[in-house]
Amino acid sequence: MVNVWVKSPDTHSERRIEPHLTVEQLKNKLEPITGIPAGNQIITLLDSEQDPRVVATLDDDTKMLGFYGLHDWQVIKVDDSNPSATFTGQLTDFTNVEKFEITEEEYAQRRDTVLAFKQRNKMGRFGEAEAKPDTPVSTEVVVGARCEVDSTDADLRKRGTVRFVGPTKFAAGVWVGIEYDEPLGKNDGSVNGERYFSCGNKYGVFVRGDKVQVGDFPAEELDLELDEEEM
Repeated sequence: MVNVWVKSPDTHSERRIEPHLTVEQLKNKLEPITGIPAGNQIITLLDSEQDPRVVATLDDDTKMLGFYGLHDWQVIKVDDSNPSATFTGQLTDFTNVEKFEITEEEYAQRRDTVLAFKQRNKMGRFGEAEAKPDTPVSTEVVVGARCEVDSTDADLRKRGTVRFVGPTKFAAGVWVGIEYDEPLGKNDGSVNGERYFSCGNKYGVFVRGDKVQVGDFPAEELDLELDEEEM
């Protein structure tokens, strides 16, 4: 058995062929594969898919394929001597096919589309958002309490005073508003034009309750040495 490629105007497939078949027998086997009647087939043998040189023309129906030196991964190319009668090549020619086009607005209004199906069944981006459990807030986290907020910097202690505890408009769940002792925050106690408490700019921040530790946290003192030449 020999592995070859069979190509025609409408087909391209890998096949295993017996070298002892005659050209006539090969044509009969290729007819249901290519759709080209055996009597209309013009068969040429190409060296490979990468090298489409014609190495033989299989024009003697009585000869066996082995006579033409058929070997693995050559290409048996089948053309049609009368394509107008068998419509060969027309199945893959879309140049004269009228395209159906639709605007995004028209597509959105149709009820027989994938988009409409997803909307009806709440799939993908139309699905209901899965409710996430709210971060619990300790009962110790109350307005006026001194606190320290978790920091990714081990040498940085972000201390301040709780100024707000409750729901907000900028995100779901309960948030803790803190006025830092230093300008380590992101706002002045307001977000998106909604004010929750008041403090200096960059002194305010909102965090989840699990990031806040309440306790006797004194304000950080700045280690300044007095210059004897300055008073």
